[in-house]
Amino acid sequence: MARTPLARPTDAPPTAHRPEGEAAPRPQPVAAPDQEPDRLLPDADLPHHVAIIMDGNRRWARQRGLAEVEGHAAGVEAIRTLLRHAVRRGVPVVTVYAFSRENWARSDDEVRALFALLEQAIRSETAELKSQGVRIRLLGRLDELPDDTRRSINEALAETAGGDRLLLNVAFNYAGRTELVDAFRRLAANGADPATIDETAIANALYTAGLPDPDLVIRTGGEQRLSNFLIWQAAYAELYTTEVLWPDFGADAFDAALLEFANRTRRFGR
Repeated sequence: MARTPLARPTDAPPTAHRPEGEAAPRPQPVAAPDQEPDRLLPDADLPHHVAIIMDGNRRWARQRGLAEVEGHAAGVEAIRTLLRHAVRRGVPVVTVYAFSRENWARSDDEVRALFALLEQAIRSETAELKSQGVRIRLLGRLDELPDDTRRSINEALAETAGGDRLLLNVAFNYAGRTELVDAFRRLAANGADPATIDETAIANALYTAGLPDPDLVIRTGGEQRLSNFLIWQAAYAELYTTEVLWPDFGADAFDAALLEFANRTRRFGR
C-alpha cells in the first residue's frame, strides 16, 4: 500500500527545499587578468563568505607589556594582512566584527581610542582597498557613532563602491539582537502583514540583505561562542576556533581555517 507523501511546512528554511546535492547560489569574485586568485582550494570547497570574530587584541598587548590600544592597532594591521590574502585566495565576502554595541561598556578612553583607530584606518587604507577591488559595507547603527567617525565611514563607502573582487563588511556598533530588532521595526514600519512574514522577509530586512549567509565563522583567541554576532545568518555556518590571538592571525592561520572547512561535511539538517 502506497504511503501518502509527508506534508512538509512551506515556510521551512530554504535549504530544506533545495534538492540533494544542489549548491546554493554564491557570488563570484571578479579578477583582472593580471590578478587571478592564487587558489588554495577548488571553488566548490571554498567558503564564499567568511565571518571573523577578531578576539585577543587586549591579551596580545598585555602579554607584551603594552598599552591595550597598541593591541587594537596591531589588530588593524592583521585586518590588512587578512584582506590581501583573502583576495589572493578568491574569497568574495569577508565580515569582521570590529566593535560590538556591548563594547560601549568599556572605559571612555578605550572606546574613544577604538573610534580613532577605525577612522584612521579607513582614511589610510581606503586607497589601497580601492586598488585591490575591495568594497566596504558597514553593518550596524551608524547613526550612533561620533560625527567624524561616521563621516570617514561614509567617505570610504563612496570611494570603494566600485570594488568587485571582495566585499568587506565591517560590523561596527553592531549586535545580532539589535539587528533583529531593527529588522522587525523595519517590517512593522513598512506595514508588513504578520501572516506574510517568513524567513525570507526577515532576511531581506537585515543589515546583510542581499548577501549570502556566512559559510565559515572564525573566532580567534580561544573562546567558543558567537558573542551576539550574525546570530541569524550563522545558523548553519561552520564554526572554527583557534587559540591564536587576533594580531597573530596571519595568512597561514587563515589557510588552516579554509582547509579545515573543506574537510567538513555540511548536511543542513539532512
